[in-house]
Amino acid sequence: TSAQSNKLSSGLVGLGLTYALMVSNYLNWMVRNLADMELQLGAVKRLNTLIKTEAENYEGLLSPAQIPQNWPDQGEIQIQNLSVRYDSTLKPVLKHVNAHISPGQKIGICGRTGSGKSSFSLAFFRMVDAFEGRIIIDGIDIAKLPLQTLRSRLSIILQDPILFSGTIRFNLDPENKCTDSTLWEALEIAQLKLVVKALPGGLDAIVTEGGENFSQGQRQLFCLARAFVRKTSILIMDEATASIDMATENILQKVVMTAFVDRTVVTIAHRVHTILNADMIIVMKRGVILEYDKPEVLLEKEDSVFASFVQADK
Repeated sequence: TSAQSNKLSSGLVGLGLTYALMVSNYLNWMVRNLADMELQLGAVKRLNTLIKTEAENYEGLLSPAQIPQNWPDQGEIQIQNLSVRYDSTLKPVLKHVNAHISPGQKIGICGRTGSGKSSFSLAFFRMVDAFEGRIIIDGIDIAKLPLQTLRSRLSIILQDPILFSGTIRFNLDPENKCTDSTLWEALEIAQLKLVVKALPGGLDAIVTEGGENFSQGQRQLFCLARAFVRKTSILIMDEATASIDMATENILQKVVMTAFVDRTVVTIAHRVHTILNADMIIVMKRGVILEYDKPEVLLEKEDSVFASFVQADK
């Protein structure tokens, strides 16, 4: 009888086997849920980081009354001992940079990837932390200006042309300040007049999201027309010719040399030949200015870095 009592009934054995098979299923389900939860918590972590990110300080030290109405009307730029970094925990990307750009000068900046040339353009718009030195435009230290004022008084053409959903008129003149004739003049300068005239509605023709109904080159020319409409005395071109064909690039170069003749233009070069006719050349390396002179002077020097860039670009 004792041997019999140790025997399990077939029902319990069946139940045990069923449960044993179910456990693996439940474990599988549990692991999948844990992995899913970990994935979803990534969003929480990101939000948490964003909440802790400090907002930009839009207020300036100068009141609107202290800023001349048409500043900057000359376009003179003095860069004094400027050091820039992307975060207080990171190394500086620009180190003790000094430069003086006269009104109406065309400046070309070149250098290898990571030399700090794009950080230069971001420093003008105070997108990066300038923890040492200063940039003075027409006698005003840009660190003292309200961000809205600073960014509305300078123009930039980026590597990736940005167009907004809406009409062509809105893209060229979002604040609706200009007359139609000014807009047509800008389009003619950018050689887009015929393209826009052919569209239904002309200036009121619709631009799809991201400007996808125009080619890359046309988008870049729209950005040029926008910069012309804004009439700012300083234009920054950050590798604006990197993603367009040679013909469009030639148009861009011609416009900059004619329509922007009296404005200060800072060109960050993707291809060195685009800045050969600039007034001054800045060659950067690892955040410092390596060479700063007229292009013809640098080309005459056998051992200049700029000459080696031009040689390699041919």
